[in-house]
Amino acid sequence: MKKNFNTHFNHEEIIEKMISTNQWGTFFGVSQQVLDRVWNNLTAADGNSVTYISMEIGADRDVYHPIKNMLQVLDIDESTNKILNHYCKLFLYGPEKIPNYSGGLGILAGDTLKSFADLQIPVAAISLLYRKGYFSQLVDSRIGQIVTVTEWSPETTPSLYLLKDPANHNLPLEIQVPFYDENDQQIFAHAQIWIKMEVSNDLNFFIPEILLDYSIPSSPACIREVGQHLYDSSSERTKVLQRRLLGAGIIPAMEALGITSKTIHLNEQHGVVVVIQLISQWLQENLGDDYQNKATDDDIIAAAEQVAKNIIFTIHTPVKAGHDRFDKQIFGKVGHSFCQRILHILASDNEYPNLYNFTNLALRVNRTTNSVSRLHKIVTQKQFPQYAEKITAVTNGVHHLTWISQAKAEVYNLFPELKNWQQNPGIFANAGILLNNKKFRTYLEQAWRSDTEHLTNYINNMLDEHRKQMHETWIDPPNFLSHLDFEDRNLDPGVFTVGFARRFSTYKRADLIFEDLYTLAEIIVSNNYPVNFVFSGKAHPSDDPGKSLIKLILDIQEDLYRKSHGLAKVIFIPGYDMKIAKMMVSGVHAWLNNPKRPLEASGTSGMKAALNAIPNISTMDGWWVEGYHDGLTGWKFGYESGIDQNSFSEDPSTLLYSEDSASFYRVFVKILEMYYKPELYPQYLDKCIMNLKLNSPIFNSHRMAAEYCERYKLKLPPRTNKKINKLQKIYNSEQE
Repeated sequence: MKKNFNTHFNHEEIIEKMISTNQWGTFFGVSQQVLDRVWNNLTAADGNSVTYISMEIGADRDVYHPIKNMLQVLDIDESTNKILNHYCKLFLYGPEKIPNYSGGLGILAGDTLKSFADLQIPVAAISLLYRKGYFSQLVDSRIGQIVTVTEWSPETTPSLYLLKDPANHNLPLEIQVPFYDENDQQIFAHAQIWIKMEVSNDLNFFIPEILLDYSIPSSPACIREVGQHLYDSSSERTKVLQRRLLGAGIIPAMEALGITSKTIHLNEQHGVVVVIQLISQWLQENLGDDYQNKATDDDIIAAAEQVAKNIIFTIHTPVKAGHDRFDKQIFGKVGHSFCQRILHILASDNEYPNLYNFTNLALRVNRTTNSVSRLHKIVTQKQFPQYAEKITAVTNGVHHLTWISQAKAEVYNLFPELKNWQQNPGIFANAGILLNNKKFRTYLEQAWRSDTEHLTNYINNMLDEHRKQMHETWIDPPNFLSHLDFEDRNLDPGVFTVGFARRFSTYKRADLIFEDLYTLAEIIVSNNYPVNFVFSGKAHPSDDPGKSLIKLILDIQEDLYRKSHGLAKVIFIPGYDMKIAKMMVSGVHAWLNNPKRPLEASGTSGMKAALNAIPNISTMDGWWVEGYHDGLTGWKFGYESGIDQNSFSEDPSTLLYSEDSASFYRVFVKILEMYYKPELYPQYLDKCIMNLKLNSPIFNSHRMAAEYCERYKLKLPPRTNKKINKLQKIYNSEQE
């Protein structure tokens, strides 16, 4: 509800408190007191803070925007002060996309940082700024995925600030990052520093996301080019350089900003080059400037043991493609020979002796490694038995304030049993009290219907637009439905709708449920159960098998439609991003996840659905092993294999399509019966509410952040510590 302010004085007074300055520039959204407190924490001599490293960070403003929300709630859209008026207009109407993420890893990083901000945990994040983002996706029914360049402007994007040089505010702040050629001759790259302010929901704290921008004239041309695209894999050398841009820039960035964190948290191994720098620093401090000649192998190992005390490592996948291995000769052309010596000792790979294994390096040099689910802990221990004792579990979570739809949030706000859910998602455990509350059940259904209408309206409009484009461009619509007449084309929000959206990779088996179209169509036709299957997602530009999966989804659309006499509609939404994800996880009737067990380390899209009271249909992999609750929150299917080396295979012949699709069909008919039969439907709604009771308190990033705090060993203020302790009591990922 909007508050009315009758005078410009009140407006000015409010927004004047939302502007702050320091030696690096002017910022909007937090008070001077908050700005000073955050930077004082991060630059304190005791190092009681954390620097969080991630190759990508998902932080689009069209799904979460507390500053914009504040301006809208207070009905403020202008100011008599020129500077304040600029910021008001920018935050209300400026660009909302920050395309520095590719998918789950980056979105998880963004969710983690949002929870750190809400809980007031002293953390700074470091990543890269990619001026051409990841990639933009066009989809053509004949060709499949088409990669195009992402166009965006950080200079005009709200919440992004190019830091100023404290000695000359007319210049941006730059850091110098050393690289080397094969003759150990030093070559310097330069990066200017941007900050994305991840502001807490109440605007009382923020996390600075430090983004290193190497696309500037003072950097060599090869460096400028490498820093343009996220996960540029055009060559092995490009991949090596990009990892070095992140890892080698961490210490210079921290030093430039005075950040003193004693703990560095590696979100995956991409930035692990930082440990090589830290080892070198330790050796220099203990052996002198001639340490490169003096250091023995034992000295290097001793230095690594000391550096490990300051490193925490989160490993995210058992899939081989997710672990960086680099050719020794290629790395030797961009790194110092002493760096290669450290890698030879700490990053060897017994399976591939000509490669450096960066996952091995990250696993060896840390004080604790955490997997991202209980099952993933077992998998990781079996994959890396030499590090089994230090591998723990912190099950992933998602930022509930980002992913819960507005319609569902309004329902949660109405019931005192859920009071304060925004600050403490553990309150959702009280949803069990509402299980038989007729008013709650009715309101939840109404909100759900509203979200489904929002999703189906988006899809129907998209289908209309694609039909127009068919006559205006060379793009053939990626949906067969666009070719149909209006009455046959449009989706009905009352039809059971299944959602599937994630990165298209072979082990995720996007096409699994279409393995036997005759059986699937028979289930739908014989029972007269219409179904919408809504798909979205991208394949990495270099992943040809992943791209072929997208093409396969496009190719079966007409076939299934005909076989089911129009009852089954398969839709592909191009350009998957956080906004589309939020529409889908809140607007479908069930969320589908069918990776080959045990290759999905966690999976977070299903958690977002659960926060919106949407049940999951999933193989028993990743988080669903913990979230299934004996069927109270959804359905399981597929082969529940034991965990051994054979189960890690990604070979197409081992992906169990026949077995797991047959299992899905047996379950799917029961799900449709529960949704469509009036006498069974209350059981379906029970599963929805039980997701709130059993899964929402657990699979949120507030709880995950609290578990990380235990590993960080931070000394927190009493009020903050009380919040953290309360969240830690909700769930312990280590305990069955």
